[in-house]
Amino acid sequence: MSEFALHDKSTAPEGSRPLFEAVEKKFGFAPNLIRAMVESPQAAEAYLTLSQLFDRSGLDPVERQVVLLTISFANGCSYCMAAHSGSARQAGMPDDVLAALREGRPLPDEKLEALRRFTERMVEKRGWLDDADIDAFLEAGYDKRHVFDVILAIALKTLSNYTNHIVHTPLDPVLEPLAWQSPKREAAE
Repeated sequence: MSEFALHDKSTAPEGSRPLFEAVEKKFGFAPNLIRAMVESPQAAEAYLTLSQLFDRSGLDPVERQVVLLTISFANGCSYCMAAHSGSARQAGMPDDVLAALREGRPLPDEKLEALRRFTERMVEKRGWLDDADIDAFLEAGYDKRHVFDVILAIALKTLSNYTNHIVHTPLDPVLEPLAWQSPKREAAE
């Protein structure tokens, strides 16, 4: 089995060190995802840049976490489900909404459920949506800009979810209380 390093400042490739330091400054530590991803300065920079762009999207903080959790659930990413569960709490997501997202259930809020369903269909159908999928999303109160915001989030989560799958990224201690196991993976084992 291939082993991937979880870098620190001294082992990170030279081109990644400024990114590593910026992440440490922002969070007070370097999350294990970043510690792995800095192996490629370009991948780490792309991830961090897409994160910043998504934070400026037309979706509010709770909506952004609905999208990120939905994508991570669909991709079975335990690390990102734990990380975004914490971010969702910080964003003020109601507990019942977070629980439903972690369990893959419909959301109690109609508009957020439309966002979850649209995001889930985008991932499952690889972007090949029917007009009815798009119309339902727009009729729920979202606009065409939000379609592209979801696509941006899928690009962002593809980088992190796939990195975590390949690396088998261990949870950071701060995330351990939010640990999550994919029901799809549990059923397969």
